[in-house]
Amino acid sequence: MRTVFWENNELKMIDQRILPGRFEVLSYRDHKAVAHAITDMVVRGAPAIGAAAAFGLALAGYESASSSTRDLLADLQSAAATLKAARPTAVNLAWAVDRVLGAANSSKEVGSADELRQLILGEAQRIADEDVEINKRMAEHGAALIDDGDTIIHHCNTGALATVDWGTALGVIRTAHEQGKKIHVLVDETRPRLQGARLTAWELEQYGIPYEIISDNTAGYFLKAGKVQKCFVGSDRTAANGDVANKIGTYMLALAAFDNGVPFYPVVPTSTIDLSLAHGDLIPIEERNPQEVLGLEFEGQRVAPQNAKARNIAFDVTPARLVTGIVTENGVAYPPFEVSLKKLVK
Repeated sequence: MRTVFWENNELKMIDQRILPGRFEVLSYRDHKAVAHAITDMVVRGAPAIGAAAAFGLALAGYESASSSTRDLLADLQSAAATLKAARPTAVNLAWAVDRVLGAANSSKEVGSADELRQLILGEAQRIADEDVEINKRMAEHGAALIDDGDTIIHHCNTGALATVDWGTALGVIRTAHEQGKKIHVLVDETRPRLQGARLTAWELEQYGIPYEIISDNTAGYFLKAGKVQKCFVGSDRTAANGDVANKIGTYMLALAAFDNGVPFYPVVPTSTIDLSLAHGDLIPIEERNPQEVLGLEFEGQRVAPQNAKARNIAFDVTPARLVTGIVTENGVAYPPFEVSLKKLVK
């Protein structure tokens, strides 16, 4: 099933906070509740967040009591600001909201507020459907980079749960597996929220792909020992020069891969490429509640001292010089990324 979908005039989303222990689908009728769900990581992963925000804007249209298109558009602008503020790093969120608003503002055939509501929902649904198609195209391009017998390190979660369906980097791995290639995946735990250990491992079990979970700081050992042939990761925003913002810990993995001559490939839908940013230092980086770090337990006991303080940076930026190639739905970009990314986006 899809991670994010519209059913019976409600937005439905798999609750990713409680996997793999429980599988539940939550329902939403309020755009503010959708924004909170994005912040609270009920839904996560740049493409899934974008689709959720687009459907959240559709909900805002139905929440509004406005009977004129002008007043409805004003209500949608207010809702868009709420949704965009939910998480700052993933560019798909703002991209999806702006795309839906753009469709609403530019339509010449809408005669009533109800027709405008239908148009908004239709655009949100197109974003969701296109995401699945885009992911499968990326997967084909990326799978061609994987050889039979490869061991691959993967960071965070980039599978169907991080998208509407199929996945980005994990979608590449899944496609290579379905092509009959014998592959093995080393899954970074991805602290502090453990998206690798909780979500990626769960997805790999569904697909029947062999894997082992490793602590994040173990990746360097396997790379130096020659036990890894490729690294595949996702991206929440990629700058015009090929700098890649992804889940915290990606930069350290890229450094270790580069030092040991192991190819490092982000898998990135073109909607995640932000050509308006010249380099990665301009990407806003989210800092989350330190309790996500301080709340960790070991053998039933809190790890940190009671009065400890923490920093919880959610993303880091991997410089383009460490990136072998960037997989998109339109092909694989290679350096110089300032040239190749622009061509693939267009």
